[in-house]
Amino acid sequence: MNLTHKRILITRPRAQAKEFANALIMERAHPIFFPVIEITPLSDFAVLDAVLQSLGQYNWLILTSVQAANVFFKRLKVLGINQIPQHLRVAAIGARTALGLAEHGLTADFVPNKYIAEAILPGLGQDISGKRFLLPQSDLAREILAQEIRSTGGIVDEVVAYHTVPAQPQPSALGALRAGIDVVTFASPSSVNGFFGVLCKNGLDIHRLPGNPLIACIGPVTSAAAREVGLPVNVEAREHTITGLVAALKMA
Repeated sequence: MNLTHKRILITRPRAQAKEFANALIMERAHPIFFPVIEITPLSDFAVLDAVLQSLGQYNWLILTSVQAANVFFKRLKVLGINQIPQHLRVAAIGARTALGLAEHGLTADFVPNKYIAEAILPGLGQDISGKRFLLPQSDLAREILAQEIRSTGGIVDEVVAYHTVPAQPQPSALGALRAGIDVVTFASPSSVNGFFGVLCKNGLDIHRLPGNPLIACIGPVTSAAAREVGLPVNVEAREHTITGLVAALKMA
């Protein structure tokens, strides 16, 4: 698909949408900022801090998002922890999350090609029975990965590191949606659910979106969430990054 002049809705939080918007502008598309979720900090870090002060009990740290990585390093700094235990291995879900680790001087031991349990589990070792895993994540994070680890004998602590809350797009963005757009993009299951909530709040039918736009998702987990709310997924990125999503749109 030639992206020139295509009206493409970005449902990511506004603070995270700039990279995507710039990539679309390079393709002469017209990005429309339509944030349906926002990331907010915890009001009480007691539980997270207690876990971070006992990192030595874990075999693996799994960071499933850039936000989780950012909070992890910020809290380590607050707590005066200068380095993680040498034995602790780190998995970064997604290339951008791995880059976030590198920016803090830490190299991921494992970066799966796809964010699905089937691709992640083999990289955690042949026998994870009895091994301990720490997952600092959003309060709305799905439990599929933790459940799969537990099903093979691993011990998982899921700890809330930040909140994902609904956001209301600007009236101009809602006006653009009502006028008809060409593509709606999703980079997380939370953005899918947030979009559905915005539509319901504003009297829009998810089955009859103005302009009959293509639905584009960054990966299979997000695609599954889109299908759950009744959206047909037309485009799914092979590489689960913003770059991969733009490439997938160009091939659509």
